[in-house]
Amino acid sequence: MSDNELGLFLRTRREAVTPAEVGLPAGPRRRTPGLRRAELATLAGVSVEYVTRLEQGRDRHPSAQVISALADALRLTTSERVHLHRLTKGPGGGLCTGAAPALTVRPTVRALLDRLEPAPAVLLNRLGDLLGWTAGYERLTEPLGLLEGTPPNLARFVFGDRRARDAFPDWDRVADEQVAALKHDPFLADPHVAALTNELTVTAGAAFTDRVRTLPGLPAATGVTRLAHPEAGALRLAYETLELPADDDQRLIVHLPADETTATALDRLTGRRPGALRSVPA
Repeated sequence: MSDNELGLFLRTRREAVTPAEVGLPAGPRRRTPGLRRAELATLAGVSVEYVTRLEQGRDRHPSAQVISALADALRLTTSERVHLHRLTKGPGGGLCTGAAPALTVRPTVRALLDRLEPAPAVLLNRLGDLLGWTAGYERLTEPLGLLEGTPPNLARFVFGDRRARDAFPDWDRVADEQVAALKHDPFLADPHVAALTNELTVTAGAAFTDRVRTLPGLPAATGVTRLAHPEAGALRLAYETLELPADDDQRLIVHLPADETTATALDRLTGRRPGALRSVPA
């Protein structure tokens, strides 16, 4: 697996920016998706050779000024800027204490889950272990097989359970997000994440390793997930990810209906009073 996460992140972000977004003409003979290295270099005020060195992993520690210039040129969001800064610190440069991922839930976080009933909400640690969930989440996901395991693990379900491909019509996108979540700082510098990565390399093969090689570690905090539910039918669920304090090393994901059809189906599944929760526009 590639250890050049900085180069991968810069290249994928460069290819995602269109010339029009930065005021450059596309030109009739453009073959490179997004910006050329020379264009990024000009926008950031650095040499093409230096951009090449960064993307190829021959220089992994650019200055703060260069990081800021690249972030501006690539139109990075705040979370992407933070991620870029962490990547320049090298292996272990981000948050990596070596401590085992938390498997317990603080009482106040448990009380928060209770308050979220009957909305489907789940608490995960950095490995994707499911540590706690609402009854609404249980009614939604138990028929899919997602809650099997001790503890259940989202990445193992997506890559190791055949039912996952039936449950997620957009399985490829869901799989991308799981890899991005595992690769989020500090990735292989964390022995526990590295162990799970090795496990999935064996059990899932190329479906997992190809993504590790090509996807940057920046999962989407919000979005819409489609589910093919065996009881409720086709569902579209908007989700929001809430990061807990660093000491918890956990994140809370809350799901809301993205359309009226899903809202009605969730009412039936979770016992919510009809009309108590409006659907979220996609």
